[in-house]
Amino acid sequence: MQINLDEVEYITETSLTIRGTRRRTTVPKEIVEHFGLRDGHRIMWILFKDDKVAIVPKPNSKE
Repeated sequence: MQINLDEVEYITETSLTIRGTRRRTTVPKEIVEHFGLRDGHRIMWILFKDDKVAIVPKPNSKE
């Protein structure tokens, strides 16, 4: 996957924590603030056939 850095606003990485069947990762503060995410909002994980992953906030996803 090629990324045009002129189109990138923010990039970082986080750790994945796996304990038993629970899998967790931390959403960076900058991402939470940019999308206005709150507790109960949902995000979609999209896995492509070429093994790329996109993480996208689900619009109006208050649970």
